[in-house]
Amino acid sequence: MNNKKVEIYSTESCHFCQMTKEFFIANNVPFTNYNVGIDTIKRKEMIEKSGQMGVPVIVIDDKDIVVGFDKNKLSEFLVITN
Repeated sequence: MNNKKVEIYSTESCHFCQMTKEFFIANNVPFTNYNVGIDTIKRKEMIEKSGQMGVPVIVIDDKDIVVGFDKNKLSEFLVITN
């Protein structure tokens, strides 16, 4: 069981956001999703954390930030082996 805090800033129409969420589900990684397409407060927070507007932005344990669907980097941060 993965006990890391995982947050994803995404939009409904983002293909890579969907792939990232499917990756989390497939690997039993609980996550909190923020739809920055409609949540302007979370959008501002995402820009402050990542310095840019692109999605997805994944924040792990409030310190590690991954921009885009980078399966290798996510696997490394979340200690997923497969």
